[in-house]
Amino acid sequence: MVIETPQRSAVDTLRRDALAELRSVLSAADFAGAARCAVRLHAALPHQSTLERNVVLVAYGGGKDSSYTLTFVRAMQLILFQIHGATFRMRVATNRHAGMPRVVMENIDRAYRALSLSADPDCELLLIDGTTVSVFDVDLPQSPAVIERNRVDILMTGHRTAGDARPTFCNACNLSMVNSFGLAAAYGDGVDLIITGDSRREQRDYVLWVNRLARRFGLQPPTGERQGFKGFLGSLNRIAGAYFSDIHGAEAQQTVAEHAITTDVHPDLQFFSIYDDTAYAAGEHWELLTEFLGFVFDDIAFSFTESDCGNPSLMAHLRALKAERCHGRSYAEGLLEYVEFAVSLMRRKEFPERLVTIMQERYTMPGAVERMRAAMDAYASEAYGLTEEQLVAMVHAPFAEKGVGLARYLAAEQPDLVGEASRIHELLAAADDEVALTARLERLSGLTLAQLRVLYRSSLRLPSLQPAEGELIDAILSGDPHKDVIMTRREAGGDLVPELLSGR
Repeated sequence: MVIETPQRSAVDTLRRDALAELRSVLSAADFAGAARCAVRLHAALPHQSTLERNVVLVAYGGGKDSSYTLTFVRAMQLILFQIHGATFRMRVATNRHAGMPRVVMENIDRAYRALSLSADPDCELLLIDGTTVSVFDVDLPQSPAVIERNRVDILMTGHRTAGDARPTFCNACNLSMVNSFGLAAAYGDGVDLIITGDSRREQRDYVLWVNRLARRFGLQPPTGERQGFKGFLGSLNRIAGAYFSDIHGAEAQQTVAEHAITTDVHPDLQFFSIYDDTAYAAGEHWELLTEFLGFVFDDIAFSFTESDCGNPSLMAHLRALKAERCHGRSYAEGLLEYVEFAVSLMRRKEFPERLVTIMQERYTMPGAVERMRAAMDAYASEAYGLTEEQLVAMVHAPFAEKGVGLARYLAAEQPDLVGEASRIHELLAAADDEVALTARLERLSGLTLAQLRVLYRSSLRLPSLQPAEGELIDAILSGDPHKDVIMTRREAGGDLVPELLSGR
């Protein structure tokens, strides 16, 4: 029995007003879908007669798609309250990384206010920075430890792959995102269900992919520990341990441990999919996003297929730098090559044409190339503390595989060091110690001597139309759809040749 108090009455009024507002901004089809889904959710909750005992988790990245998902689940929460006079508690968790600009936090804050989540005592709004879980605060500064971790992950993976976009920026980030699910689900007294917009087939495909990867590299948990979401996290934790040991070196035990994926969730934790009851398309929900939720498509945060991350623009920047500094072409050629590829991804994902046009104009208007180059250099510096000089070194990949690309890099970028190539090889092979030379290499790369030595004894994994088998760094994204074969030139005026390009 719910006892009426002035505070309880205020919450009831807030929820009635919020539901009325959502009914007016959602289409009739969307609202009917939320009502159907609310009934299904009620049947799936463990405490059906005392709804307020149930806690569901919603992951919210701050992008356009997850903003719609959050709105849909809020409607479900309020519909159940209207029907039963009580409803489930909703935990919303945002995983923040260094590539998430301030404007994304502001978009999240505006969405919370528009949906009256901040004022509802049964809505718990969390922010996850690495392994730290905090109450969401739009003004909470980025964690220096997370920024440094992200920076080093990008450089170490980028030097192994010559700046190949997806592994450089996404491998570590994707593993971190999964870990945030576990952290948010285990926080406090835990949750009863995780709500997802993925279909059951997509969820099954994720599990099969992780299980195949774990089996292929001998990383499966013991037989009795493979079931459910807890087992999924256990498999992925073993994969993460092997992956980061490869990237950072087995001796970097603390760094590897910092990337561990939590498995401290209830063994019976289940997912609940809203997929069958939704029909999301950004073009059809433009007013909901921009007018009701106050969503801003920022020049950094809205970057090709992403609306909550600036890293795809850095992917374009790296492609342009590679064309200019490695292939003797122009920066503009490389940039527009990536733009054509990324716009094709946007169309494949059925982005509204107005967003495609915004992206094309951003990179093709007069002065756009120079403006975007300056903007991406500034973003790399502000988000990760990276200089263009360090990004150029990364696309050359001069240190991996016993310095196979060192001579070419020195000749192109550091001609005064050409005569020092033998001493650099000796230094990287841990056969020498040169203070001045070490300081120069650390400045050029953004990495410590110890990290450069890890690269020196590690393989170079270049994008290939027929990827080499046998290394985890290749296998993690082997079935990734965010890549395509393009025709490009490896030198100015050279013949067109096929190349596998990845990105977002």
